Amino acid sequence: MEKRKLGKTGLEVSALGLGCMGMSEFYGTTDDKESIRTILYALELGLDFLDTADMYGNGVNEKLIGRAIKGHRDQIILATKFGNVRDETGAFLGINGRPEYVKKACDASLRRLGVDYIDLYYQHRVDTDTPIEETVGAMSDLVKAGKIRYIGLSEVSAETLKKANKVHPIAAVQTEYSLWSRDVEDEILPACRELGIGFVCYSPLGRGFLTGQIKKFDDLAEDDFRRYSPRFQGENFQKNLQLVDRIQAIAQEKNCKASQLALAWLLAQGKDIVPIPGTKRITYLEENLGAVDIRLTEEDLKRINEVMPNGAASGERYPEDGMKKVNL
Repeated sequence: MEKRKLGKTGLEVSALGLGCMGMSEFYGTTDDKESIRTILYALELGLDFLDTADMYGNGVNEKLIGRAIKGHRDQIILATKFGNVRDETGAFLGINGRPEYVKKACDASLRRLGVDYIDLYYQHRVDTDTPIEETVGAMSDLVKAGKIRYIGLSEVSAETLKKANKVHPIAAVQTEYSLWSRDVEDEILPACRELGIGFVCYSPLGRGFLTGQIKKFDDLAEDDFRRYSPRFQGENFQKNLQLVDRIQAIAQEKNCKASQLALAWLLAQGKDIVPIPGTKRITYLEENLGAVDIRLTEEDLKRINEVMPNGAASGERYPEDGMKKVNL
């Protein structure tokens, strides 16, 4: 497995990571046994970068990963996040970046994961009521205490990122980035490169849409959160389906799947890019890892850019309320 460095900090991870959110919530039914098998198989294949958050399953996902990695801690680069607060019922209470909360949340994640330290600790969403300098200052204290190794930020604006990086070096920014979510190319990705910060892409397969396996709205389970995403609704769905058809046509020429082409495209955007496709099944894990071996020529990249340029997708990536919490 190819390794990539996240920024100037010295943090090195596998070229593809594994997003674990769907193992516990949001994407229909869950199967803990299959999820654990998938995590362990990923480690066997050299994928060492696992991504979770305290809000996924309201703590359940961290506990699941803790069970899976027991006895394998030295093989793993473990990333988790704080900031999205939920109550015991799972209801969202808001975003919290206050210093005392940061430290409390970290201790809770360490307990659930069953580890002594977290490799990469992200602020999941920016708390607009707390100066970023205060939040990152508290995260810096966690580095000094040995509870975390590196600091990350998620869905942060270029301006906020620059303020944060003055307080403590930021290792990585995690934001949605894929063929149908390319807005980061405008300001955020250039800022990361200016500052020497790695870029971790969540939802690199457009929440599964770029696999070409979702053909109609009813393919989504009743409890699948994508049913509330503007891109999966009405005319947007049909227009986005046409975009995927074009990607599938190029993938067929390259003798690969649309999902593999989408991941290979991201990997080709720079050595500072690390996609973390989520899956809870070994079949899809193997399929995703196949993208690492795909080589795209300049002509391939040009054609892909022509059929799916920046801004091509129809609809916002989150409902209105969710969009208010990104790129802050």
